[in-house]
Amino acid sequence: METPRERWIGRDAGPVVRPYAVTRGRTRARGPVVDLVAILVATGRTPGDRVWLSREHRLLLELCGRPSTPADLASKADLPFRVVQILLADLREYGLIEESAQDRPSERPDPRILMRVLDELRRL
Repeated sequence: METPRERWIGRDAGPVVRPYAVTRGRTRARGPVVDLVAILVATGRTPGDRVWLSREHRLLLELCGRPSTPADLASKADLPFRVVQILLADLREYGLIEESAQDRPSERPDPRILMRVLDELRRL
């Protein structure tokens, strides 16, 4: 039952879909990139009439019903992290998800402190 344009791994697995097909050919997010450890939540808004959401967009939006990091979402959705970043940027642009305000640090840690911590960890 294999068509010339689809490659199947197994009957239960379905066809192989390339990451660029999921992102509609994009390799970079429009706008700011979603941070690896940002806590994201769904806003509860509904997409407008002009907004088209793919199956992957809808899955990520559903998973954002509970506060989650992009790393967790990539794992749960079984998608490459870069693909998830692009899709999450879309959802944020549409106003469907946002970074949790309570988990946003007021300022970033001093890079010198981070370097000292890294140096000490390397010594171990």
